Amino acid sequence: MMRHSTPTLFESARHVIVPEGIVSTGWPAVRDTCRELGITFDPWQQGSAQLILSKGADGLYATTVGGVTISIPRQVGKTFMIGWIVFALCIIYPGLTVVWTAHRASTADETFDGMKSMAATPTMAPHIDRTPDNGSEQKIEFKNGSRVVFGARERGFGRGFTKLDVVVFDEAQILTERSIDDMIPAQNASDNALTIMIGTPPKPIDPSEIFQDARRAALNGEAPDALYIEFSADPKADPDDRAQWRKANPSYPQRTKEAAMLRMRRKLSPDSFMREALGIWDEISLGKLAFTAKKWDDLAIENPDPEWPVAAYGVDMNPERTKVSIGVATFSDDGGVHLEVAADAPFDEAGTSALVDWLWTRAKRHVPVVIDAYSPARPILEAALKNKKMLVRILDANEYSQACVMLREAVEKHPAITHFGQEHLDHSAKNTVQDQIKNRPGSFKWNRPSLDVDLSPIVSITCAHFGAVKFAKRRLPASERKQRHAIVG
Repeated sequence: MMRHSTPTLFESARHVIVPEGIVSTGWPAVRDTCRELGITFDPWQQGSAQLILSKGADGLYATTVGGVTISIPRQVGKTFMIGWIVFALCIIYPGLTVVWTAHRASTADETFDGMKSMAATPTMAPHIDRTPDNGSEQKIEFKNGSRVVFGARERGFGRGFTKLDVVVFDEAQILTERSIDDMIPAQNASDNALTIMIGTPPKPIDPSEIFQDARRAALNGEAPDALYIEFSADPKADPDDRAQWRKANPSYPQRTKEAAMLRMRRKLSPDSFMREALGIWDEISLGKLAFTAKKWDDLAIENPDPEWPVAAYGVDMNPERTKVSIGVATFSDDGGVHLEVAADAPFDEAGTSALVDWLWTRAKRHVPVVIDAYSPARPILEAALKNKKMLVRILDANEYSQACVMLREAVEKHPAITHFGQEHLDHSAKNTVQDQIKNRPGSFKWNRPSLDVDLSPIVSITCAHFGAVKFAKRRLPASERKQRHAIVG
């Protein structure tokens, strides 16, 4: 009897959340096509493929709405598995269009090179027409009209497609709404669309809301039309424990050799090894709201005095840099801090100079402008503001966490803080949650429980409040107050 080289999917995966309504799967046709090509799969890959290609009663993929999300460590064999599934689909369905996109150009190039080698094997080569590469977009074109197109999101790849049947988002831990918006609408033209997100657990600085949201929804039972598969070691695993390596990587040690794991252990930082080699997600608490709604509402006032002097501005942008929020903190007569969003509007990088001028007109060189070091606003504004000799303060990770803690404490415990009751700020504040920082009890940063929450308004006033408390000069006497600020919708 042949001994299985690796475990089955349900023996090896930590989480397998299966979509509802499965009545069949496209796996047998793909399996048989791969066998004709001389390709076989390990048991865990077979189980994964069977679910990835699962179908409902209408004959469409069971995940055609919610998609497939796979959290998987490096060096497991994901490109082999997904790559051959894609090739088989291209052979079975003439004229199929597949896009395989990674965040980094190096990853996209590496994947293309690997799959081009797969396409050149003796059994596969007769199906291939050509493999053009113009530097920014690479293709594997089939004689039956199917094609697989590769590209990097950091190069702006993804726009211009009119019909996409299969989209593979590699490095999905770095995936923004803009990338989704560029490609997902093109899948509406497909008769049976399939979307696959593959990634490793994200770093704290990664723009990973889409990947995190997919995982959260699956684990909370809120994604009946999605497939979620996760391979990972135990949360507090010993990074040198070979048993934990086997838990995280179903291909170890038969296919992924010990030397490959040891190379990652040596080259990656301890935190990166836990994420990228062992698939362990950071322990975060996303269930605790930043502020109680009643407390936030109780601090709203209707008529802030326009004579209150400006103490600081805070600036933030959404991850796509299509919207800017500018928070302003003023000193009220009772010694407290009043917070408003002075601007919350669409943004295009072509308007950077106008935004800088707007801030210069109001802040000059003496009012601090505060930006989180990891905000999308920093690379756009920091140099331009400093060129004008403005008082720019960039908050590192520790300072930003401190700013979040300080604002929460101010809202919860100190009635001297007020705000204007603006709708967009209220929605942001009431839906923001605390993201606990690993190994730092009591420290957190803001996060959002879903993609519907815009963090930029709350982040902007968080930075402004911190600037007022930490960096602002003392209040001027009433007779010398000359500065004003304008509220822009």
